[in-house]
Amino acid sequence: MMDTSTLLALVQDGVVNGAIYALLALALVLVFAVTRTIFIPVGEIVSFAALTYAGLDGKTTPPVLALTMGLGLVAFLRGAVKARGRALMILALETLGLPATVTAIVMAVVPMQLGIVANAAIAILCVAPLAPLLYRIAFAPLAEASVLVLLIASVGAHLALSGLGLLVFGPEGARGDAFSDAVLEMGPIILPGQAIWVLAATLATMIGLWAFFRFTLAGAALRATAINRRGARLVGIATDQAGLHAFWLAGLIAAVSGVLIAPLTTIYYDGGFLIGLKGFVAAIVGGLVSYPLAALAAIAVGILESFAAFQASAFKEVIVFAGIIPVLLWRSLRHVSVEDEE
Repeated sequence: MMDTSTLLALVQDGVVNGAIYALLALALVLVFAVTRTIFIPVGEIVSFAALTYAGLDGKTTPPVLALTMGLGLVAFLRGAVKARGRALMILALETLGLPATVTAIVMAVVPMQLGIVANAAIAILCVAPLAPLLYRIAFAPLAEASVLVLLIASVGAHLALSGLGLLVFGPEGARGDAFSDAVLEMGPIILPGQAIWVLAATLATMIGLWAFFRFTLAGAALRATAINRRGARLVGIATDQAGLHAFWLAGLIAAVSGVLIAPLTTIYYDGGFLIGLKGFVAAIVGGLVSYPLAALAAIAVGILESFAAFQASAFKEVIVFAGIIPVLLWRSLRHVSVEDEE
């Protein structure tokens, strides 16, 4: 029989995990709303960020930089076919100059061994550019394609990144150092320092996204593109750039999630896929349009997973993913299907 302390511990664990899923759900909703793409490779970005953070020892350059540089070169060659003049210079700066600058900064900073927070920032800096580079390579050329074609491209990008992850990081798992060893006691609730970091970072990210969409011109452009792509183009908004910005934000959010989860569990090169799927479940509950509902659903997914692991650990994943079935049935009965507008 479950006592109060066990119940509180399970809820606490579920909320912490749910906070990570909430970040990924927000990233998935953002990308889908702006580009109509279900960004399956978000899980690989989580894994790569976690493994990069866990592997920073001050002696070796993070191997993920080679992957970033390689994707940057592919993105440049892909875009250089059509780009000319100033557009070609901008493309070169974004796809070659940025990864080269990141590599130079990281190679100079890593040997200094500046501490855990600096290592987390380095991991995010190394991995976040992967998302916009993937957009340039795989998704921007298909911007006018159907959602099904974009989904197929996303699956292909996921499989390619998974294989590259095995090549870059190897099959061994890794676990990072906790950001803090402090413990906060609030009556029967005991919060470890890493849990506090996770919750604080999730809250800060949500506030930052709200401020970005509410007070910046780029945020307004993303909202307009999400509401009506054709109308956004008619008023002069570059929807390709809006998609690039959405992928940048998604890459940053996924990289932050990976760094936050690295001290909580051992991560493998393909371990982020399941984590991303749980964020996707929450995004589906939110209809792939509602940020608050997706965040709340992510917390519910985390709590459900925590209780499922306690009661029937062998069926934990089955129970979590089965939770999406009633939502899909309800939505299919409540909404009349319509053809994609583009």
